[in-house]
Amino acid sequence: MILLLGGTSDSAPLAEALARRGYQVLVSTATETELNVGQHPAIQRRCGVLDKAAMITLIQEKSVQAIVDATHPYAAFVRATASDIAEQLELPYFSFVRPTSVSNSEKSCRLVPDHQAAAQLAVTYQRPILLTIGVKNLLPYVTSARAVQVPLIARVLPTESSQQACRAVGLFEKDIILARGPFSVANNRAIIRRFNIGVLVTKDGGAAGGVPEKLEAAQTEGCEVIVVQRPALPRQAYFSDINQLVDCLCQGPP
Repeated sequence: MILLLGGTSDSAPLAEALARRGYQVLVSTATETELNVGQHPAIQRRCGVLDKAAMITLIQEKSVQAIVDATHPYAAFVRATASDIAEQLELPYFSFVRPTSVSNSEKSCRLVPDHQAAAQLAVTYQRPILLTIGVKNLLPYVTSARAVQVPLIARVLPTESSQQACRAVGLFEKDIILARGPFSVANNRAIIRRFNIGVLVTKDGGAAGGVPEKLEAAQTEGCEVIVVQRPALPRQAYFSDINQLVDCLCQGPP
């Protein structure tokens, strides 16, 4: 059994590739959000947040042979936990990280180390800000924008939990866009024009996160772009190609 820590669009192709090579695959996701995890009969799914103790118990109960970590590039805590457990239990650990869409040489955007830095920089432009960063780190932006009275718009998933998170930090309903991607360049441009956006803030979620479309839309509309850089990865080597990861894992017996 392979434990595949998923929750992103990378889950299905990874699970399918492993299943086709003869492995039983258990895809673990933190929530029950609808997600394609693959159609192969050797693929199972379980839902719910796993702390360290729960993950160890699951690994032992399912006789897991290896961990494949395909969580979001910004899920630093989960990745560190999985890496530590693999080392503790002497299990192979394979980390998949989707390729970046932003480089240090990107002239159309500013790269910053964290959300606090992004919030402080965003308000210096004195133009309306569009956040496309999810809901976990809204507070520093709301605080900074309110302090200088800069309009702030957040695009978040159309779920009750997302709405509650926005309300909790003081965002008004008129400043919340509830929508689920993928968003085309045209979609992004329409939102930028609708709210007269001057600064777009995003994370480097790669092509699967719609980053290229955001960058093109912002450039076309004359927006500043601020990108919150990815957190450091666990010390083990990682893969950005699914086939290479599966080939490496398959060097051992299924």
